[in-house]
Amino acid sequence: MSINSFLQSLNDQTLSVGAVVLAGGLARRMEGQDKGLIEIQGRPMAAWVLEQIRPQVHDIVINANRNQAAYEALGADVIPDRHTGHIGPLAGLSAAMHNATNEYVFMCPCDSPFIDATLVETLGGACLKQDADVAVANDGVRMQPVFCMVNRRCLGSLDAYLESGERKIDRWYAQVNTVEVDCSSLAGSFRNINTEQERLAAERELIT
Repeated sequence: MSINSFLQSLNDQTLSVGAVVLAGGLARRMEGQDKGLIEIQGRPMAAWVLEQIRPQVHDIVINANRNQAAYEALGADVIPDRHTGHIGPLAGLSAAMHNATNEYVFMCPCDSPFIDATLVETLGGACLKQDADVAVANDGVRMQPVFCMVNRRCLGSLDAYLESGERKIDRWYAQVNTVEVDCSSLAGSFRNINTEQERLAAERELIT
């Protein structure tokens, strides 16, 4: 795969981008199963996501609070939450940003095996062009808050937000320089797997 324009722009400026795949949730709608490890066509769901994202970034980690060895077997470092209590995706983002040395971090969930690799470039390009703290996807109908590109300079703001007891991701976005990016042409990327029926449908559609 040829290098995308976002990566080329970063390379030209001696900057880099990392990614975090969120797998730290409790998956209540899947009866507590570890969603990233649920198999589709014999491969863990997180593996489908990693395959798409890995060529688009310089570094990649998985945020997981259990089954770390199983996630490490997928070929990525595993970073647990720094905050206790399963407080949501911002905890995973904070953990990844503390671990990363990259100027930008792309975030997405482990249960979106249809993610389009060009989403990284789309959000990253918007972040660079508008000098934004966060570029977050909009599917043409609504914001998709767990698909975003984040500038590492807002890590202090993120930690202060979490330490204040706040959790809601959209409220933090409102506190920093956030741009919503029209990703309606990539709307399939935001399709996630929450039920066994959805998993079976994905098995019929994904091609190994």
